[in-house]
Amino acid sequence: MISALHREELSQLRRMRAVSLLEGVTLLLLVCVAVPLKHLAGFPIATSIMGPIHGMAFVLYVWMLVQTVSMGGWTKGQAAGMALAAFIPFGAFVNERVLARRQASLAKPV
Repeated sequence: MISALHREELSQLRRMRAVSLLEGVTLLLLVCVAVPLKHLAGFPIATSIMGPIHGMAFVLYVWMLVQTVSMGGWTKGQAAGMALAAFIPFGAFVNERVLARRQASLAKPV
């Protein structure tokens, strides 16, 4: 039987994984699509649209990170690594895999 706290932690990890992917995709779209469209094709509207979308995704990521880490069981290094992942293209995808491994280890029956 899984306790309510354990179930909530698994649910939080699932949400954190989804938000991590969202933040990573919006960062890549901003850096790899919108910025080149602005500078190479002369379409500044691309960054005007994608910039705020990524900004909202980033704020959501930070909020979810605070919630996830505050549940406990995370070292300062792990928390710092998850925060750093938001600033590195493809870092969010690595972070999602780390979260998936942690989620899988928590989901194993005791």
